[in-house]
Amino acid sequence: MQGKLIVLEGIDGSGKSTQYRLLCDRLLREKIEFRNIIFPRYDKESSALLRMYLKGEFGEKPSDVSAYASSTFFAVDRYASYKTDWGSYYNEGGLILSDRYTTSNAVHQGSKVPPGELQPFLDWLYDFEFRLLELPKPDLVIYMDVDIETAVAMMALRQHETKTKSDIHETDINYLKNCLLAGSFAADYYGWKRISCISGSGMRQAEDIHEEIFKTIMEVL
Repeated sequence: MQGKLIVLEGIDGSGKSTQYRLLCDRLLREKIEFRNIIFPRYDKESSALLRMYLKGEFGEKPSDVSAYASSTFFAVDRYASYKTDWGSYYNEGGLILSDRYTTSNAVHQGSKVPPGELQPFLDWLYDFEFRLLELPKPDLVIYMDVDIETAVAMMALRQHETKTKSDIHETDINYLKNCLLAGSFAADYYGWKRISCISGSGMRQAEDIHEEIFKTIMEVL
């Protein structure tokens, strides 16, 4: 019996991680059984190539590695997680809540593809991960819609608070802008549920966004 797979997606600085945490906490309070997964899984051997890529060992800019090559790094990590971690739970009817998924390749790696070639790339990506690797398709993708100014400000705040350094994705503003374009295209093409995170000139209140997300998720459970 197939379960449910719900994915939260958005560019860096969209507030996705905060919303994922709030949602996990809410499901626990509501006593709704689920498993949570977060990609990439930096602590696992299956993420070795993507860690090398993000640290710049294959090139200092995201564009130094093609969208197709880099997509395979992230896909392999998902395949390993499905086979060794959550696949049985999902196939027995369980609810999976995922922070990023195949959708992140659509946004982040799709940003490297010229606009006229984006649709064929998205078709290849879903065929690769869902048909050839046989990963489950999401039942719902919630896309955190944000503008570039707010995203950059949120990333800077996060890095200051956590004393972490940017990876090659986060240091390239043009790359992030292209992620927004690719994400917007993918959201329309795949039919993702958009959640606007902007109010006026800044981010909406986190609890306000959370309530909208929770209501959306309950409609598919």
